[in-house]
Amino acid sequence: MYERKRHAKDINEKSTWQELTIGAEIYEPATSLLVNTGEWRVNRPVFIEEKCKQCMLCFLYCPDSSVPVKDSKRLDFDYMHCKGCGICMTVCPFGAIEMVKEG
Repeated sequence: MYERKRHAKDINEKSTWQELTIGAEIYEPATSLLVNTGEWRVNRPVFIEEKCKQCMLCFLYCPDSSVPVKDSKRLDFDYMHCKGCGICMTVCPFGAIEMVKEG
């Protein structure tokens, strides 16, 4: 039988469908870290640090964990994984996030 299991790091744009794992099967942890899902983005969030009051609502609501936090302070966006959904801007009560057209 054909062995379909491959490590995520070995899969790239030249891989054929026969080489990919069967859908919804995961063979190793944290493979999403290897995929640049931010390339799908049409709109980009822009962090306006001087308006931010560190309420962390953007961090809490971000479905992609694209709002990094260090020492209890939010940092600029992780654009490699941010898909530009705009939820962070919607929940920010201080107007510290604006959405702009990507590119």
